[in-house]
Amino acid sequence: MITAENKTNLLASKQHFEILDGLRGVAAIVVVIYHFMEIAITNYNKNFLSHGFLAVDFFFCLSGFVIAYAYDSRAPHIGITQFFKLRLIRLHPLVVIGSVLGLFTFLIDPYSDLYEVYGFGKTFLLFLSSAFLIPYPAMPERYTNLFCLNAPAWSLFWEYIANIFYIFALYRLGKKSLIALVLVGAACLVYIAVKVPNGNLGGGWGGQNFWDGGARVLYSFTVGMLVYRLNWVIKNKLGFLGMIVLLLAAFLVPFNDKYNFITEPILVLFYFPLLVALGAGTVLNPSFKKICNLSGEISYPLYMVHYPFVWIFLTYVAEVQPTASSLWVIIPVSVLILILFSYLVMKFVDIPLRKYLKKKFLNDNRI
Repeated sequence: MITAENKTNLLASKQHFEILDGLRGVAAIVVVIYHFMEIAITNYNKNFLSHGFLAVDFFFCLSGFVIAYAYDSRAPHIGITQFFKLRLIRLHPLVVIGSVLGLFTFLIDPYSDLYEVYGFGKTFLLFLSSAFLIPYPAMPERYTNLFCLNAPAWSLFWEYIANIFYIFALYRLGKKSLIALVLVGAACLVYIAVKVPNGNLGGGWGGQNFWDGGARVLYSFTVGMLVYRLNWVIKNKLGFLGMIVLLLAAFLVPFNDKYNFITEPILVLFYFPLLVALGAGTVLNPSFKKICNLSGEISYPLYMVHYPFVWIFLTYVAEVQPTASSLWVIIPVSVLILILFSYLVMKFVDIPLRKYLKKKFLNDNRI
Protein backbone atom coordinates (compact mmCIF):
# COMPACT_ATOMS: atom_id res chain seq x y z
CA MET A 1 0.00 0.00 0.00
CA ILE A 2 1.31 3.47 -0.95
CA THR A 3 0.89 5.94 1.89
CA ALA A 4 0.76 9.73 1.43
CA GLU A 5 4.33 9.97 2.64
CA ASN A 6 5.53 7.31 0.22
CA LYS A 7 3.68 9.02 -2.62
CA THR A 8 5.48 12.26 -1.83
CA ASN A 9 8.81 10.45 -1.84
CA LEU A 10 8.02 8.85 -5.19
CA LEU A 11 7.20 12.24 -6.73
CA ALA A 12 10.38 13.84 -5.44
CA SER A 13 13.11 14.19 -8.06
CA LYS A 14 16.36 12.36 -7.50
CA GLN A 15 19.57 14.27 -7.16
CA HIS A 16 20.86 15.39 -10.54
CA PHE A 17 24.23 14.59 -12.07
CA GLU A 18 25.36 18.19 -12.04
CA ILE A 19 28.11 17.91 -14.63
CA LEU A 20 25.73 16.22 -17.05
CA ASP A 21 23.33 19.10 -16.45
CA GLY A 22 26.12 21.54 -17.20
CA LEU A 23 27.00 19.72 -20.41
CA ARG A 24 23.37 19.87 -21.50
CA GLY A 25 23.55 23.65 -21.31
CA VAL A 26 26.79 23.74 -23.30
CA ALA A 27 25.20 21.55 -25.98
CA ALA A 28 22.15 23.84 -26.10
CA ILE A 29 24.37 26.86 -26.73
CA VAL A 30 26.14 24.89 -29.48
CA VAL A 31 22.75 24.21 -31.12
CA VAL A 32 21.88 27.91 -31.10
CA ILE A 33 25.22 28.90 -32.63
CA TYR A 34 24.91 26.10 -35.18
CA HIS A 35 21.46 27.28 -36.29
CA PHE A 36 22.82 30.76 -36.96
CA MET A 37 25.97 29.46 -38.62
CA GLU A 38 24.20 27.13 -41.05
CA ILE A 39 22.38 30.19 -42.40
CA ALA A 40 25.49 32.37 -42.52
CA ILE A 41 27.68 29.64 -44.07
CA THR A 42 25.59 27.33 -46.22
CA ASN A 43 28.56 25.19 -47.27
CA TYR A 44 28.92 22.70 -44.43
CA ASN A 45 32.46 21.88 -45.45
CA LYS A 46 33.43 25.47 -44.56
CA ASN A 47 31.40 25.69 -41.37
CA PHE A 48 33.54 25.11 -38.27
CA LEU A 49 30.44 23.96 -36.32
CA SER A 50 28.87 21.87 -39.06
CA HIS A 51 28.32 18.90 -36.71
CA GLY A 52 26.48 20.98 -34.14
CA PHE A 53 23.24 19.19 -35.04
CA LEU A 54 24.59 16.05 -33.34
CA ALA A 55 23.93 17.79 -30.03
CA VAL A 56 20.39 16.41 -30.39
CA ASP A 57 21.74 12.86 -30.29
CA PHE A 58 23.69 13.79 -27.17
CA PHE A 59 20.44 15.14 -25.67
CA PHE A 60 18.64 11.88 -26.46
CA CYS A 61 21.44 9.85 -24.87
CA LEU A 62 21.42 12.04 -21.76
CA SER A 63 17.64 11.76 -21.59
CA GLY A 64 17.73 7.97 -21.69
CA PHE A 65 20.29 7.89 -18.89
CA VAL A 66 18.45 10.42 -16.71
CA ILE A 67 14.98 8.93 -17.26
CA ALA A 68 16.24 5.45 -16.35
CA TYR A 69 18.03 6.88 -13.29
CA ALA A 70 14.99 8.87 -12.16
CA TYR A 71 12.17 6.42 -12.96
CA ASP A 72 13.35 2.81 -13.24
CA SER A 73 12.67 2.19 -9.57
CA ARG A 74 9.65 4.51 -9.38
CA ALA A 75 7.75 3.65 -12.56
CA PRO A 76 5.96 0.56 -11.14
CA HIS A 77 4.65 2.64 -8.24
CA ILE A 78 3.71 6.01 -9.73
CA GLY A 79 1.75 4.53 -12.63
CA ILE A 80 1.25 5.60 -16.22
CA THR A 81 -1.04 8.57 -15.57
CA GLN A 82 1.22 10.10 -12.94
CA PHE A 83 4.28 9.60 -15.16
CA PHE A 84 2.60 11.42 -18.02
CA LYS A 85 1.59 14.25 -15.71
CA LEU A 86 5.16 14.63 -14.48
CA ARG A 87 6.62 14.62 -17.99
CA LEU A 88 3.99 16.95 -19.47
CA ILE A 89 4.41 19.46 -16.67
CA ARG A 90 8.17 19.35 -17.10
CA LEU A 91 8.25 19.56 -20.89
CA HIS A 92 5.10 21.00 -22.36
CA PRO A 93 4.92 24.56 -21.00
CA LEU A 94 7.99 25.45 -23.06
CA VAL A 95 6.52 23.69 -26.09
CA VAL A 96 3.56 26.09 -25.89
CA ILE A 97 5.76 29.09 -25.06
CA GLY A 98 7.96 28.34 -28.08
CA SER A 99 4.83 28.02 -30.23
CA VAL A 100 3.53 31.40 -29.08
CA LEU A 101 6.89 33.00 -29.85
CA GLY A 102 6.92 31.22 -33.22
CA LEU A 103 3.50 32.64 -34.05
CA PHE A 104 4.58 36.11 -32.90
CA THR A 105 7.69 36.18 -35.08
CA PHE A 106 5.73 34.69 -37.99
CA LEU A 107 3.34 37.64 -37.82
CA ILE A 108 5.82 40.47 -37.23
CA ASP A 109 8.80 39.34 -39.36
CA PRO A 110 9.74 42.55 -41.21
CA TYR A 111 11.55 40.65 -43.97
CA SER A 112 8.76 38.27 -45.08
CA ASP A 113 5.03 38.26 -45.80
CA LEU A 114 4.32 34.61 -45.06
CA TYR A 115 1.14 35.39 -43.14
CA GLU A 116 -0.33 36.94 -46.28
CA VAL A 117 0.55 33.74 -48.14
CA TYR A 118 -0.95 31.32 -45.60
CA GLY A 119 -3.75 33.39 -44.11
CA PHE A 120 -5.55 32.92 -40.81
CA GLY A 121 -6.70 29.32 -41.31
CA LYS A 122 -3.37 27.72 -42.16
CA THR A 123 -1.54 29.91 -39.67
CA PHE A 124 -3.89 28.71 -36.95
CA LEU A 125 -3.24 25.10 -37.99
CA LEU A 126 0.52 25.76 -37.88
CA PHE A 127 0.15 27.05 -34.33
CA LEU A 128 -1.96 24.10 -33.20
CA SER A 129 0.55 21.73 -34.80
CA SER A 130 3.40 23.30 -32.87
CA ALA A 131 1.55 23.67 -29.56
CA PHE A 132 0.29 20.05 -29.55
CA LEU A 133 3.28 18.47 -31.34
CA ILE A 134 1.27 17.22 -34.30
CA PRO A 135 3.63 17.04 -37.31
CA TYR A 136 2.47 19.38 -40.09
CA PRO A 137 5.22 19.85 -42.70
CA ALA A 138 3.21 22.32 -44.76
CA MET A 139 5.70 25.10 -45.54
CA PRO A 140 8.21 24.61 -48.35
CA GLU A 141 9.53 28.10 -47.53
CA ARG A 142 10.69 26.61 -44.25
CA TYR A 143 12.04 23.38 -45.73
CA THR A 144 8.88 21.40 -44.79
CA ASN A 145 9.85 21.33 -41.12
CA LEU A 146 7.55 19.17 -39.02
CA PHE A 147 6.84 22.22 -36.87
CA CYS A 148 7.26 25.30 -39.01
CA LEU A 149 6.73 27.86 -36.26
CA ASN A 150 9.35 26.34 -33.95
CA ALA A 151 11.57 23.89 -35.79
CA PRO A 152 13.42 22.30 -32.79
CA ALA A 153 10.10 20.93 -31.51
CA TRP A 154 10.71 17.92 -33.78
CA SER A 155 13.09 16.48 -31.21
CA LEU A 156 10.50 17.02 -28.45
CA PHE A 157 8.03 15.04 -30.55
CA TRP A 158 10.45 12.12 -30.58
CA GLU A 159 11.29 12.67 -26.90
CA TYR A 160 7.59 12.23 -26.13
CA ILE A 161 7.48 9.06 -28.22
CA ALA A 162 10.48 7.71 -26.27
CA ASN A 163 8.78 8.58 -22.97
CA ILE A 164 5.58 6.80 -24.02
CA PHE A 165 7.50 3.66 -24.94
CA TYR A 166 9.49 3.93 -21.72
CA ILE A 167 6.51 3.88 -19.37
CA PHE A 168 4.64 1.20 -21.33
CA ALA A 169 7.52 -1.13 -22.05
CA LEU A 170 11.13 0.00 -21.83
CA TYR A 171 11.44 0.21 -18.07
CA ARG A 172 10.27 -3.42 -17.87
CA LEU A 173 12.89 -4.71 -20.30
CA GLY A 174 15.70 -6.88 -19.00
CA LYS A 175 19.29 -6.09 -19.88
CA LYS A 176 19.46 -8.58 -22.75
CA SER A 177 16.31 -7.22 -24.37
CA LEU A 178 17.55 -3.66 -23.96
CA ILE A 179 20.88 -4.57 -25.56
CA ALA A 180 18.99 -6.12 -28.49
CA LEU A 181 16.99 -2.90 -28.92
CA VAL A 182 20.17 -0.82 -28.81
CA LEU A 183 21.66 -3.00 -31.55
CA VAL A 184 18.54 -2.54 -33.69
CA GLY A 185 18.84 1.24 -33.25
CA ALA A 186 22.53 1.10 -34.15
CA ALA A 187 21.75 -0.86 -37.32
CA CYS A 188 19.13 1.73 -38.30
CA LEU A 189 21.63 4.57 -37.87
CA VAL A 190 24.29 2.78 -39.90
CA TYR A 191 21.72 2.18 -42.64
CA ILE A 192 20.83 5.90 -42.69
CA ALA A 193 24.49 6.91 -42.80
CA VAL A 194 25.03 4.69 -45.82
CA LYS A 195 21.75 5.61 -47.51
CA VAL A 196 21.67 9.39 -47.06
CA PRO A 197 23.83 11.56 -49.35
CA ASN A 198 27.01 12.72 -47.57
CA GLY A 199 26.37 10.16 -44.80
CA ASN A 200 24.51 12.79 -42.80
CA LEU A 201 22.64 11.68 -39.65
CA GLY A 202 20.96 15.05 -39.18
CA GLY A 203 17.44 14.01 -40.29
CA GLY A 204 14.19 13.77 -38.37
CA TRP A 205 13.21 17.45 -38.49
CA GLY A 206 11.21 17.43 -41.76
CA GLY A 207 8.60 15.54 -43.70
CA GLN A 208 11.23 14.26 -46.10
CA ASN A 209 13.33 12.65 -43.35
CA PHE A 210 10.73 12.00 -40.65
CA TRP A 211 11.72 8.42 -39.79
CA ASP A 212 15.38 9.33 -39.39
CA GLY A 213 14.34 11.00 -36.15
CA GLY A 214 12.85 7.72 -34.95
CA ALA A 215 16.13 5.94 -35.60
CA ARG A 216 18.10 8.63 -33.79
CA VAL A 217 15.98 8.52 -30.66
CA LEU A 218 15.69 4.71 -30.73
CA TYR A 219 19.42 4.27 -30.49
CA SER A 220 20.49 7.20 -28.35
CA PHE A 221 17.68 7.00 -25.79
CA THR A 222 18.06 3.25 -25.29
CA VAL A 223 21.85 3.36 -25.14
CA GLY A 224 21.56 6.09 -22.51
CA MET A 225 19.33 3.74 -20.53
CA LEU A 226 21.88 0.97 -21.03
CA VAL A 227 24.71 3.11 -19.67
CA TYR A 228 22.69 3.50 -16.47
CA ARG A 229 21.43 -0.09 -16.27
CA LEU A 230 24.89 -1.60 -16.72
CA ASN A 231 26.45 1.00 -14.44
CA TRP A 232 28.89 2.16 -17.11
CA VAL A 233 29.98 5.05 -14.92
CA ILE A 234 33.67 5.71 -15.48
CA LYS A 235 35.37 7.30 -12.49
CA ASN A 236 37.73 10.09 -13.57
CA LYS A 237 39.07 13.52 -12.67
CA LEU A 238 38.28 15.37 -15.90
CA GLY A 239 35.89 17.73 -14.14
CA PHE A 240 33.47 20.11 -15.82
CA LEU A 241 36.06 21.91 -17.95
CA GLY A 242 37.60 18.68 -19.19
CA MET A 243 34.18 17.34 -20.14
CA ILE A 244 33.36 20.57 -22.01
CA VAL A 245 36.52 20.11 -24.10
CA LEU A 246 35.58 16.52 -24.93
CA LEU A 247 32.01 17.49 -25.82
CA LEU A 248 33.01 20.40 -28.04
CA ALA A 249 35.50 18.17 -29.83
CA ALA A 250 32.59 16.14 -31.23
CA PHE A 251 30.88 19.17 -32.74
CA LEU A 252 34.12 20.56 -34.18
CA VAL A 253 34.92 17.42 -36.18
CA PRO A 254 35.24 18.65 -39.79
CA PHE A 255 32.36 17.96 -42.14
CA ASN A 256 33.64 15.78 -44.96
CA ASP A 257 31.33 14.44 -47.66
CA LYS A 258 33.52 11.37 -48.16
CA TYR A 259 33.85 10.30 -44.55
CA ASN A 260 30.69 11.46 -42.76
CA PHE A 261 29.15 8.01 -43.10
CA ILE A 262 31.97 6.84 -40.82
CA THR A 263 32.62 9.79 -38.50
CA GLU A 264 29.01 10.60 -37.59
CA PRO A 265 28.03 7.02 -36.62
CA ILE A 266 31.22 6.76 -34.53
CA LEU A 267 30.30 9.94 -32.65
CA VAL A 268 26.69 8.90 -32.04
CA LEU A 269 27.17 5.16 -31.48
CA PHE A 270 30.27 5.27 -29.29
CA TYR A 271 31.49 8.73 -28.36
CA PHE A 272 28.33 10.24 -26.86
CA PRO A 273 27.57 7.22 -24.61
CA LEU A 274 31.21 7.40 -23.51
CA LEU A 275 30.77 11.09 -22.65
CA VAL A 276 27.68 10.30 -20.58
CA ALA A 277 29.60 7.57 -18.73
CA LEU A 278 32.52 9.94 -18.11
CA GLY A 279 30.28 12.86 -17.15
CA ALA A 280 28.41 10.71 -14.62
CA GLY A 281 31.68 9.54 -13.09
CA THR A 282 33.75 12.69 -12.92
CA VAL A 283 34.22 14.93 -9.90
CA LEU A 284 32.69 18.39 -9.79
CA ASN A 285 34.80 21.21 -8.44
CA PRO A 286 32.52 23.07 -5.97
CA SER A 287 33.38 26.37 -7.66
CA PHE A 288 31.56 25.18 -10.81
CA LYS A 289 28.43 23.94 -9.05
CA LYS A 290 26.36 27.08 -9.61
CA ILE A 291 27.46 27.31 -13.23
CA CYS A 292 26.49 23.69 -13.87
CA ASN A 293 23.12 24.15 -12.21
CA LEU A 294 22.36 27.33 -14.15
CA SER A 295 23.58 25.75 -17.38
CA GLY A 296 21.31 22.76 -16.88
CA GLU A 297 18.32 24.92 -15.93
CA ILE A 298 18.62 27.18 -18.95
CA SER A 299 19.35 24.46 -21.52
CA TYR A 300 15.76 23.47 -22.27
CA PRO A 301 14.33 27.04 -22.32
CA LEU A 302 17.16 28.13 -24.62
CA TYR A 303 16.58 25.20 -26.94
CA MET A 304 12.83 25.82 -27.15
CA VAL A 305 12.66 29.61 -27.54
CA HIS A 306 15.58 30.51 -29.81
CA TYR A 307 14.43 29.30 -33.21
CA PRO A 308 11.51 31.70 -33.80
CA PHE A 309 14.15 34.43 -33.90
CA VAL A 310 16.40 32.35 -36.14
CA TRP A 311 13.58 32.40 -38.72
CA ILE A 312 13.79 36.21 -38.72
CA PHE A 313 17.57 35.94 -39.10
CA LEU A 314 17.03 33.66 -42.10
CA THR A 315 14.76 36.13 -43.89
CA TYR A 316 17.06 39.02 -42.90
CA VAL A 317 20.05 37.31 -44.51
CA ALA A 318 18.02 36.49 -47.62
CA GLU A 319 16.67 40.03 -48.06
CA VAL A 320 19.49 42.25 -46.79
CA GLN A 321 22.45 40.01 -47.69
CA PRO A 322 24.70 41.41 -44.95
CA THR A 323 28.47 41.28 -45.20
CA ALA A 324 30.39 38.47 -43.54
CA SER A 325 32.05 40.95 -41.18
CA SER A 326 28.67 42.20 -39.93
CA LEU A 327 27.45 38.63 -39.36
CA TRP A 328 30.44 37.96 -37.11
CA VAL A 329 29.03 40.69 -34.86
CA ILE A 330 25.33 39.92 -35.26
CA ILE A 331 25.58 36.21 -34.45
CA PRO A 332 27.51 36.42 -31.13
CA VAL A 333 25.34 39.32 -29.94
CA SER A 334 22.17 37.44 -30.92
CA VAL A 335 23.31 34.31 -29.07
CA LEU A 336 24.04 36.27 -25.90
CA ILE A 337 20.68 38.08 -26.09
CA LEU A 338 18.87 34.76 -26.57
CA ILE A 339 20.63 33.24 -23.55
CA LEU A 340 19.48 36.19 -21.43
CA PHE A 341 15.99 36.04 -22.92
CA SER A 342 15.80 32.30 -22.20
CA TYR A 343 16.78 32.90 -18.59
CA LEU A 344 14.00 35.48 -18.22
CA VAL A 345 11.45 33.13 -19.81
CA MET A 346 12.56 30.37 -17.45
CA LYS A 347 12.46 32.54 -14.33
CA PHE A 348 9.27 34.51 -14.95
CA VAL A 349 7.14 32.20 -17.11
CA ASP A 350 8.23 28.55 -17.17
CA ILE A 351 9.08 27.99 -13.51
CA PRO A 352 5.99 29.80 -12.13
CA LEU A 353 3.78 27.95 -14.61
CA ARG A 354 5.23 24.58 -13.66
CA LYS A 355 4.82 25.39 -9.98
CA TYR A 356 1.17 26.19 -10.58
CA LEU A 357 0.59 23.01 -12.60
CA LYS A 358 2.32 20.84 -10.00
CA LYS A 359 0.27 22.36 -7.23
CA LYS A 360 -2.96 21.90 -9.18
CA PHE A 361 -2.39 18.43 -10.61
CA LEU A 362 0.18 16.80 -8.31
CA ASN A 363 -0.27 18.55 -4.97
CA ASP A 364 3.50 19.03 -5.03
CA ASN A 365 5.17 22.44 -5.25
CA ARG A 366 8.67 21.17 -5.97
CA ILE A 367 10.24 21.62 -9.40
